[in-house]
Parts: sequence; C-alpha cells; structure tokens
Amino acid sequence: MKSSKGRWLRVWIPVILAVVSFILLISCVTVNRVVVVPPEIPGAHFIGSKSCEECHANIAKDFPTATHARLMARGSNAEQMGCESCHGAGSAHSESGGAHGTIINPARSPEVCFQCHLDMRGKFSLPHHHPVGEGKVSCTDCHNPHKGDAIKGHTFALTSQVDTCGACHIAQRGPFVFEHEAVREGCTTCHDPHGTVNDKMLVQRNANLCLKCHFQEQLAPGKIFIGGRDHTSSLARGTCWSAGCHEAVHGSHIGSSLRF
Repeated sequence: MKSSKGRWLRVWIPVILAVVSFILLISCVTVNRVVVVPPEIPGAHFIGSKSCEECHANIAKDFPTATHARLMARGSNAEQMGCESCHGAGSAHSESGGAHGTIINPARSPEVCFQCHLDMRGKFSLPHHHPVGEGKVSCTDCHNPHKGDAIKGHTFALTSQVDTCGACHIAQRGPFVFEHEAVREGCTTCHDPHGTVNDKMLVQRNANLCLKCHFQEQLAPGKIFIGGRDHTSSLARGTCWSAGCHEAVHGSHIGSSLRF
C-alpha cells in the first residue's frame, strides 16, 4: 500500500506543479490592467490617445501598423496606454496647445524605452556601445515606434539593416566591387548595435567570429585550412582583420580576399 502511495506521489506531484506553473504564467500574460507604469508628468492626467489624434493625425493614421500598437488596451485601462504609455499623461500638453516641456519625448529620454526594454539598459552600460546614454544617439535613430516594425531592416521590411546602419556608417555601406557576404546578411551578423564587451561592438572578439561562417578544416596533421588555404601560421598572428590579412572586412575595391 505504501509503495502504491509513493508511486502516486512521484507521478502526480510533478504534474500538479506543472499545471500550477502554467496557470501562474497565464495569469501574468493575460492581465487586464496596466503592467508598466507610464512616465509621470507633474500636474497632468491621462486623456487617452483619441485626444492626441486631433493634432497628430499623420502619426495616428499609421500607428495601428506599429509594433508598439500592441500596447493598446481596452476599457478604462486604455487611458494609460497608447500614446501616453511612452509620452506621459497628455492633459497639460493638450491644454497648453503643445507647449514645450509639457510632454515627454522618448527620443531625448532613453529612460522611457528602458522601462520596458530592461535588457537594453544593461547592454548600453557595456564598455562598447552606441552613445545613447550620452545623448549623442537616440533609440529612434534606428527604431520607428510609430509605424511598421520597430526594428528597421526586419526580414519583411523594405529597408535592410545596411540601409539603417549605413545612414551613419557611410564608409562601411559601400557599394564595393568585392563585397563581404556577411554585410548582405545584415550588420548584426557581426555586431550587436546596443553594446558588447568587445571592441567595435563585435559579438565575438577573435577569429571565432569569422569561423561562424568560414569553416576550418584539418586536412593534414598540424595544418588548418580555411577557404581551401593554409591558415595555420596566420591564426597565430591575431584576428583575421588585425593580422594584416583581411582588413577591409566590409568590402574591398582591390580583391576578393578583402585584404585592403
């Protein structure tokens, strides 16, 4: 009898725990209230996105297509969602006719974005990052919060990652006679635009970055071949782009080896 009871406990306790965990998870993602506290503006109260549309009709027209439109809520909860979830309560802004300092502009305050994107706050604190916290670059330089996918250069977007990054990084954009296929795939193949611990915001710091695409083969004892050429001595001299071999990593007008 005891063995039967013990077997029952071993089988059903994990099942019960899994069901309880699932219920708790569902309760967290299907709430009917504001989960993220919108930014505060002293003396202002929430008026709803409909009031914003009266002046910002051009933005409101496209906003249903935006990734951030998912923040919209129904009923009384909608008063704190939509436009005001990022820009703060809009009564003072509306009553003053759009006076300066009566609304929050996330383009000048990344802290607004960090309220939801907590992981990005950490990345921008890493040694090598785009200077968003320093005020030299804003999130909206690369992301469009009001229309379409917030990530410019997304798989289904008309613009590519190269177009987005190339707006500032003109020298790396090309076009080149001999292009690096990785650039065609997207800049984030090699870089994390928010920040990394590696120089130039690279996702890996040494030749392992290149070996993600350029496979190495050991065709003979003590010999390492990459792209059909013996790289045994080259790998010992440094990274692929700092050892004087492939310095034109974004593309070249000289040769397909991207040396210059």
